Amino acid sequence: MLIKTEETIVAPRRNFLGKGGAVLSAAAVGILAGNATLVRAADNPAGDVATLNVALGLEHEAIGAYQLGAESGLLQKAVLDVAVAFQGHHKGHRDALMATIEKLGGKPVKAKSLDEYAKALGAGGLKSQADVLELAARLELGATNAYLGVIPSFADKGLAKVAARLAADETMHWTILSNAMGKSLPANALSFGA
Repeated sequence: MLIKTEETIVAPRRNFLGKGGAVLSAAAVGILAGNATLVRAADNPAGDVATLNVALGLEHEAIGAYQLGAESGLLQKAVLDVAVAFQGHHKGHRDALMATIEKLGGKPVKAKSLDEYAKALGAGGLKSQADVLELAARLELGATNAYLGVIPSFADKGLAKVAARLAADETMHWTILSNAMGKSLPANALSFGA
């Protein structure tokens, strides 16, 4: 069962990373990556903080989605273990985003309640393990496409590499979730980031 359309999941992540004019400065990405050699002067620190807070909000949502899946009672033990591991990855992303926002002088956006995420994600419609996996896979695909979409905007190869590494993590999540649902590999080459 589809909980949200691809457009409602993918578009916000693409918007936060660059489509529609909101682009992280090299400094923000360098700080986020934890690599001081990638940090350059920020052109718009306030804009970066706002953009990073959108990303942080999406990480909060991903953490909430995995929590809802874990608490649903719908996941088999092996799938639950993977979901918890992926949630841990998103917690790491959250922590890095929060630290970056604070280093740029901003205030990190707070997470919503689990009930708010349940409502926003349509968790009441989750009736099976497949439903939970479908929701998680859609969120991960949105993240993959968002990171791939921002890579061309970087003149600095190091920054492009950071975005590529993040996209690789998200692609790995999507691939494992899709495999758990028994889905076939993409039929065409170059299927991500389009």
